[in-house]
Amino acid sequence: MRLTSSSPRRALVPLVAAVALLTTAFSSTAGAWDQCGSVITAPLARPVAADEPCPSTDPVVCRIRVLPMDEKVEAQRTRMSYHGLLEDMRRTESTMREAGATDEEIARKLVDMRNQAKEITRAGMSPEEVRILEERNTAKYGNPLGPTADQLYAKYGSWQKVIEASTRTSSAVDRELALEYRPCPV
Repeated sequence: MRLTSSSPRRALVPLVAAVALLTTAFSSTAGAWDQCGSVITAPLARPVAADEPCPSTDPVVCRIRVLPMDEKVEAQRTRMSYHGLLEDMRRTESTMREAGATDEEIARKLVDMRNQAKEITRAGMSPEEVRILEERNTAKYGNPLGPTADQLYAKYGSWQKVIEASTRTSSAVDRELALEYRPCPV
């Protein structure tokens, strides 16, 4: 799937359908799935009381912990969709490398794609969930979608490291949603 700013919601429809099929397929397994991509590795934890202290410093993880179970299941599906979009980025990197693109060109493209993936994923979230994510990113990066390619270059000092960072995911959020991300080899 190609991410474009002109059709983010339309681009998400086939992916959501695929995720729904995968979720159904995995519901009868014990989490033993050896393929690359996102995998449910454990049952979702039951919600905790809102006044219970959160062991994480990440407000997103703390918010997930208290979600009602139906919203937690939906958050898990949304996260799986996001991982699918990250896999699209890895394929784009491979295609660009084969075409002779520089690390800087690849990094800039992947950071843009990641921001588009966040926008697409957030289209299916509640305004409250989006607000929490955007506040976190604005406080941390000065941008509601997250860091720019130039900010990442300033942080890591190389375009190759920016490429690696652009396809990395929050293991704390994945863990809270009982997911383990296993990238597909490129």
